[in-house]
Amino acid sequence: MVTPRTNSPDNSYTREHPERFSTAGPAGPLGYAADTQADLLLDLDLQDPSDARNASRGSERAHRPLVRERASTGVLRQGSGGKRTQECICVGICMTLMVVNFFFIIFHVRIDNLSTILVAAFCGIVTADFGSGLVHWAADTWGSVELPILGKNFLRPFREHHIDPTSITRHDFIETNGDNFMVTIPFLARMVWDFLTLSEDDVQKKFTWNCYVFLLALFVAMTNQIHKWSHTYFGLPGWVVWLQECHVILPRRHHRIHHVAPHETYFCITTGWLNWPLEKLRFWSILEAVIEQTTGCKPRADDMKWAQKGT
Repeated sequence: MVTPRTNSPDNSYTREHPERFSTAGPAGPLGYAADTQADLLLDLDLQDPSDARNASRGSERAHRPLVRERASTGVLRQGSGGKRTQECICVGICMTLMVVNFFFIIFHVRIDNLSTILVAAFCGIVTADFGSGLVHWAADTWGSVELPILGKNFLRPFREHHIDPTSITRHDFIETNGDNFMVTIPFLARMVWDFLTLSEDDVQKKFTWNCYVFLLALFVAMTNQIHKWSHTYFGLPGWVVWLQECHVILPRRHHRIHHVAPHETYFCITTGWLNWPLEKLRFWSILEAVIEQTTGCKPRADDMKWAQKGT
């Protein structure tokens, strides 16, 4: 009989004391100021929680060659020219559709149904957060990079991200967001079509739904960018830091909990609002137990192999 996992002492400590794994000041959780952003992020993102409590500056620096060796195993995605072109086109189309839909929404909004619209918008954001968690959990937990097509193109970046979490900060806007923007294009295009072709009465009948879809699409499109910001500790715009601190988007400190091995919790990376309730419900661990009982597949088996590379 397979039972859901229980939190290990290390992970419990991390959840109870996330400030120990934050970057609230120039000195990281090890109590010293890093020389560069890369050094600081290596300290913050790739340490075991027991190391964070006990490691000294010297012992942490001693592990950096291994970290860099792991990070050099292919974490920088080298996209083809065709892939880059596809990403640029998708970003351009998606942003155009977002702007057009935004103006249509502003034009058709009515004060008398404003509360319903706000609820729909909130539900869209929550749905995006849950969707990010579901995809993140599935990619982190199941499958192998040896799978044809899916393994190399979809699962491998998730494995590499746990080895070098800061690699995402070296991706430009197009590379970071191209694929997510592409996913939202059909839904945004359908919204534009409705606004252009439906009568005012029909537009109002679908207006609440369209507000839900618009906020869902917006936050799905921006999920990778928000995730990138959660790993960026220097040079963020003030408004991004403010959104993180107000937990409108995924905060840096909050996301640190996921990056403690074995990466088995806090999968939602859009706003992170659902991480705490899902953890309290043991949602992911119960789901893993059911799948393991049904299929015999061990969760995170492939991820563990990647974590051991170079050791």
